[in-house]
Amino acid sequence: MINEQIRDREVRLIGADGAQLGIMSSREAMRLAEEAGLDLVKIAPTAKPPVCKIVDYGKFKYEQVRKEKEARKKQRTIEIKEIRLSPNIDTNDLNTKINAARKFLTKGDKVKVTLRFRGREIAHMNNSKHILDDFAKDLSDIAVVEKAPKVEGRSMTMFLTEKR
Repeated sequence: MINEQIRDREVRLIGADGAQLGIMSSREAMRLAEEAGLDLVKIAPTAKPPVCKIVDYGKFKYEQVRKEKEARKKQRTIEIKEIRLSPNIDTNDLNTKINAARKFLTKGDKVKVTLRFRGREIAHMNNSKHILDDFAKDLSDIAVVEKAPKVEGRSMTMFLTEKR
């Protein structure tokens, strides 16, 4: 809210230089803002009494937009990368998958490791859990198991995240 939109009886006023001018009526605050040739802007409407500041509204709005843009730039979305394994995977193939997972984890992504069972492999599901355990153990220097291996239909899934 700016200038005449401020309808509160009393406001806490902050000057253009950032100094506290105290609690006064909104009319008095409006008069001081006009004398300075600036706008009266309500910056903390929920405070008791509300806090208003004497500023150039255009410049104030520009600064706000710039701060929001900066905050958005620093924000990073975490992606979930999936690595699929099979129960009869060879050690060299497993090492290749581990290196891929290591690369994803160092970039800051989460890794979903899926052990897929096809056909009769599902009968030996309990013998294949060691593959996911080995996978987690090999990455234990940079990763931690977020969700332990869990059976879902024809696959066993585990989530890894980077150590903090």
